[in-house]
Amino acid sequence: MGCHHEKLDENGVLDFDLGGFLVRTGDRVVLIDAGAGDVTDLLLPHGGRYSGGTFLDSLRSYGLTPEDVTDVCLTHLHWDHVGWASHKGEVVFPNATYRLHETEWDHFVERGNASPAVLTSMLPVKNRIEPFSEDFTVAPGLDSLHTPGHTPGSVSYVVSQGKRRAIMLGDVVHSVVELEERDWEALYDVDPSAASAVRNLIADEAADTEDLVVGAHFPDLRFGRLVTIDGERRFRPV
Repeated sequence: MGCHHEKLDENGVLDFDLGGFLVRTGDRVVLIDAGAGDVTDLLLPHGGRYSGGTFLDSLRSYGLTPEDVTDVCLTHLHWDHVGWASHKGEVVFPNATYRLHETEWDHFVERGNASPAVLTSMLPVKNRIEPFSEDFTVAPGLDSLHTPGHTPGSVSYVVSQGKRRAIMLGDVVHSVVELEERDWEALYDVDPSAASAVRNLIADEAADTEDLVVGAHFPDLRFGRLVTIDGERRFRPV
């Protein structure tokens, strides 16, 4: 990371947030991903630590309860994106339809690739899942976009109004540097070549436009624009 030292904090560590996004459109209250659950202090395999557990508190800060949520759209089935799907065996969002790409359930659950934490979160909501195989309109102004590579069923979600778009990329990109460096890959991509191809396709389409993009682990989950400077893509938060 020496060539991107400005992306590191004072301890030389990459800021790597976890959470989800709230979209309200018409009479729908949609969550994009469900955080990591009530884990408050977790030692990660690479030696870092995760501290959280405030996902539902954040939701309530917007004047909403779990009962208000109509849709939970999961970008993919990794533990840090499905943690609040259920809690201690109970559905957290009792009035919501849970949505994910059908290849994701097949790869992780049916084929036995899911971690125990994912199964603990997802099996209680199995009967609430509406899988899809083609891109579709989730709600007015909110569409799914199949972006496989990180996992087979990885899905991005696009908020649009007219020609303006904001794209929530899930783990298509983990750090802003992956939008700037064409050849960098993420450690946990199931298919690194496919992940790189779709990441660069979206980044090239968004560059030098009004499109906003955000990854599920960007610092403060901030959206930004991609601009071209001296022939290189650069991310500028807004």
